[in-house]
Amino acid sequence: MNHLLDQLPFVEHALPAAWFQRPTVDVARELLGATMVLRAEDAVTVVRIVETEAYLAEGDLACHAALRMTKRNAPMHEDGGIFYVYKIYGMHLCVNIVTETAGRGCAVLLRAAEPIVGHDVMRSRRANGVVRRDTDLLRGPGNLARALGVSIDDNYRSCASPSAFFHHDATVAAADIITTTRIGITASADLPLRFCLRSPAVSGKR
Repeated sequence: MNHLLDQLPFVEHALPAAWFQRPTVDVARELLGATMVLRAEDAVTVVRIVETEAYLAEGDLACHAALRMTKRNAPMHEDGGIFYVYKIYGMHLCVNIVTETAGRGCAVLLRAAEPIVGHDVMRSRRANGVVRRDTDLLRGPGNLARALGVSIDDNYRSCASPSAFFHHDATVAAADIITTTRIGITASADLPLRFCLRSPAVSGKR
C-alpha cells in the first residue's frame, strides 16, 4: 500500500499550511475535488472531497467560535492548517480544517468524500462488517470521520504533514460547484455556505 501511495503524483505537491490560512469560503470551495491522504500505522486512505461547509468568524452564529473561545473550540483560534475534531450527539465525530490565521476562529467542515485508496479499510471501520457501496462510505460528516479512522486525538493534528495532507484539483471550475445553505443547523441557517460537486457521495440535497 505504501508503495502504491508513493507512486501517486500528488504526494510531492501537498498543500502547505499557508494554503489554509486564507479566506474560509475560498478554502471551502477550493477543497472540492481535492485529494486527502491519511497515513496511519495500519493503513493508508485516500479520498476525494465532494462536499464542504464554511464556518465564519463574523456574522455566523452557527460557528463554534462565534461567541467566545472555549476549550472545545480552541483549535479554531490557531493558525489554519490543522484539524478541528469534535463530537456531536455524544457519538459521532466531525472533521474540520481550521482556516485563516490565529485568533480568527474559522473552519471548514468536511461533509462527504469519494474513496480512492483503502476501500476495504474504510468498509471495516464503518461498523459490523456491513457491505457498503463506495458512494455510501464517506457520505455525511460522521461517516467520513469513522471511515477515515479519525479520533478525538486527531484534534490539532497538522493537515500539511507527511501523514496527513491534501492536493488541490485545479480542474474543478466555478461552474462545477453547487452552493446551498448549510444542513442540520438552526442558527444562521440562511447563509449560503455549503458547497458540493455533482457526486452520488454528497450527503444532502444538491
